[in-house]
Amino acid sequence: MKYRPSAEPSPLPFSPFKSCTVPRPIGWLSSVSAAGVENIAPYSQWQNLTFDPPMVMFSANQYPDGRRKDTVLNAEETGWFVWNMATYDLREAVNLSAMALPPQESEFDRLNVTREYSDNARIPMVKESPVKFECRYLGTHRLKGNSPVGTIDIVFAQVETIHIDDKVITADGKLDIASIRPIARMGYFDYAVVKDTFEMRVPGADADARFGLEGRAASR
Repeated sequence: MKYRPSAEPSPLPFSPFKSCTVPRPIGWLSSVSAAGVENIAPYSQWQNLTFDPPMVMFSANQYPDGRRKDTVLNAEETGWFVWNMATYDLREAVNLSAMALPPQESEFDRLNVTREYSDNARIPMVKESPVKFECRYLGTHRLKGNSPVGTIDIVFAQVETIHIDDKVITADGKLDIASIRPIARMGYFDYAVVKDTFEMRVPGADADARFGLEGRAASR
């Protein structure tokens, strides 16, 4: 089977595109509007960009009526947002926070989570999430789609502060991913849980390559 998505509909009853680029980390992003309304929402088009300095991005589709997502507007207006790691224990709160609410209402008011606030700006964070990034807004790049909902805002940010719960750090100084059980977005209505990990090292990699794969500059 093959098809051209720009010229013909999918021959399958369910579009396979989002089920091919999997698993995708979830950007569970909290922010606040210029008016002080606190917001949190999950984005499955989220990723790190580089590590020196650490930078991240997320992509947000517009609503069908052309409105832009609150997280994008809040980041642009205030200069900050927070990434909260989405875990299996928090899955119901993550799912509930995806609801579309009017801009003057806060998803936090509907969630059974504890709010705490970031250091660099008064941005709400999920206390129960084991890892949080305080992200300083850098810029937005807009790409026009074939429809209003296909048009996206790609937001870029630099991570200024990283919060890690000491309970998820192993004796050798790594994150205990198997106990954290991060959830990831699959296609359709499916999710995955990271429970098993394994290690592979590139044969013949020099020190610089090893540091890069680890995620730190060799000179530090």
